[in-house]
Amino acid sequence: MSTVDDRLNRHDLSEEEWQRLSPLLPVNPRQGGRWADHRPVINGVFFRTRTGCPWRDLPECYGNWKTVYNRHRRWSLDGTWAVILDRLRAGCDEAEGEDWTVGVDSTVVRAHHHAAGAHPAARGLPGKGDGVDHESAKNREGLGRSRGGLTTKIHLAADRRCRPVARLTSAGQQGDSPYFIRVMASIRILRRGRGRPRRRPARALADKAYSSRGNRAYLRRRGIRGVIPEKRDQQANRLKKGRQGGRPPAFDVDRYKERNTVERCIGKLKAFRAVAMRFDKRERIYQGTIDVASIKIWLGDPVP
Repeated sequence: MSTVDDRLNRHDLSEEEWQRLSPLLPVNPRQGGRWADHRPVINGVFFRTRTGCPWRDLPECYGNWKTVYNRHRRWSLDGTWAVILDRLRAGCDEAEGEDWTVGVDSTVVRAHHHAAGAHPAARGLPGKGDGVDHESAKNREGLGRSRGGLTTKIHLAADRRCRPVARLTSAGQQGDSPYFIRVMASIRILRRGRGRPRRRPARALADKAYSSRGNRAYLRRRGIRGVIPEKRDQQANRLKKGRQGGRPPAFDVDRYKERNTVERCIGKLKAFRAVAMRFDKRERIYQGTIDVASIKIWLGDPVP
């Protein structure tokens, strides 16, 4: 029978993962206070992300829960987690070269009632009586209402090895297609050497929800081959117009079979309970939680 320490340690970074991650962490500032030891604090962040436990219930082996929470909050708000993630996936496109392919999809995440109720002043939003649409103001924190209650939607791009390469969040009732261009525009893969980050994959795989003229026109302008099936109503409207309807968009059936990679990536992310159910009030902090889960995925499947 495994001990309590064994059950805790399985969520910690291994020695190999720590050796890869430690050079990417911020160093102590020249002036001011010094960071507490990174390793137990970051292990505490990973433990909470994996288990979804309240911050106050963190095991004592990770130190003061407030220290762990403050580190996660600060690095989420200032983008440190995102920078670490960018450095981890640097050069991930080199193995595929000119055939680098990404898949795009979204998933809805139920928000815990603790995720609601952030004060408007803390979110930089107007208060009552200011003549604004407060329903749209709520959506600025990535919270919306649908049949399931409070929800958040994660828009994701993943590579062929089921690793996240870009993410956005929105209110749960938002559609998929309007966020396709934003997700594609947020792809940014750093070079291992000198050179600009790569922003254009060779192909983009997506399901019928992303079939629109605007999305296809964006891919053509960027020189990206879209592998997106056409909706039946779009097919009918095109055929109804005859020659004026134009040619059907190109569609590679064999390539489309690889679209499951983004769905498998979503499954990996939702293995982290703090991602599968949102507990964070602030959208930026929840995005940091997604980045922490993504870092763990990239550490487990490093760039070749």
